[in-house]
Parts: sequence; C-alpha cells; structure tokens
Amino acid sequence: MNMADAKRVLETALICSQQPMPVRDMRMLFDEAIGADTLKVLLEELQLDWSGKGVELVHVSSGWRFQSRPEMREFLDRLHPEKPPRYTRATLETLAIIAYRQPVTRGDMEDIRGVTISSLLLKQLEDRGWVEVIGHRESAGRPALYATTRQFLDDLGLASLDQLPLLEEASQGSAALDSLLASHQDAALDLSSSALPVPSGQQIDMPLGDEGTPVTPSILEN
Repeated sequence: MNMADAKRVLETALICSQQPMPVRDMRMLFDEAIGADTLKVLLEELQLDWSGKGVELVHVSSGWRFQSRPEMREFLDRLHPEKPPRYTRATLETLAIIAYRQPVTRGDMEDIRGVTISSLLLKQLEDRGWVEVIGHRESAGRPALYATTRQFLDDLGLASLDQLPLLEEASQGSAALDSLLASHQDAALDLSSSALPVPSGQQIDMPLGDEGTPVTPSILEN
C-alpha cells in the first residue's frame, strides 16, 4: 500500500471512530505493516490537509480524533441550542485540587478548601469518569488517593496534564478548568459513525451538587 492510500484509510478510520484512536489501533489497520514513525508523518499530513477547514485533527490523552474548531461553536449552537449544565463552584474547586495536586485524599482536599467535601460530589466526579481512586495512603485509615483520568483529559481536549493552564495565582485553578470545559466540551463536534454527530457538550448530562462555600486563599498552594 502506498502512502496516499494509507493516509486515506487512516483518515476514514479516524472519522468513523466513536472514540479517540490510539496509535496501536492505527497500526492494526495496516496489520502492523506501518510503524509508529510513519503514522506520525501521516497524522501530521492529515492535520495540514484539514488546517483550513472547520474540523481539525487533534491529539488527546487516549488517542487522536476529529472535532470541530472552537470558532464553529456559535453556528453549531443554532442546531443544538440546549446548553449542558454548568458545573458548580464547589465541583470545579474540588476538581481543580485533584487535577493540580494529585494524588490527593479527601482530607487533603478538605484542608485546602477549608470545608467538608461531600461523598456525593466525589462520587459524581467518579461517575462522570473524570477522577478515580488509584491507591491508598499508608496512614491511619488508609484513605483513598484520587487522581484524574484519561477521560478528563480527553474532555478538556488535552494530551497530558502538562498542558493544563499554568496558574499565576493558586485560586485560578477552578476558573481555568471552567474555561477549558466551555471551550472544548460545548463546541467540539465528535465526527463518529453515529447517524447525527452532536456537540460533545451534549454528552455532559450529570448535574453536580453545590456546597455553596467560598474558596480559601490557600487553594492549590504548595
């Protein structure tokens, strides 16, 4: 197979995939006949091919996917005017602590926020697929250690935690995540094999509870 045909096969598979596609799956397309370096070149060429269009090929944590560009959001919203639920301040603050300080225990989060964090809030973040328990601290009671997931990075359009916004002030963590959620989840169009592609923001259908508590100045500080 020549490279032009290989690129066409790869492009088709990416467009039809319902999830971000990792490189190992791309290699399976070609029965391992094409290596990772060649795939990288093909992916870069595809990114250039789509550079002037409303859809872009991006690399996220669990692989590669096509999605709509953020500037297309205002037009796509006319077809799908429903807005996803806004995440509460308490939820974003808790998520920001986990994202920037992971791995952390519930006690760590409560020390930083200065308030009690409900089990329901953490359970809802787990159900959403954004955080998970990765182990237990070897201390009294062996408290669970929480960290973010690949799904969290995918939903924010990031390939790794290193791409999280740098914070000039510690209290900016929740605002930074809120901005990322707005720009990626509300606008990104997943070009999957479903009959009618929809903005990925419509997949976020889990309202989270609000504790109604202010953030403390020490949030996310070392």
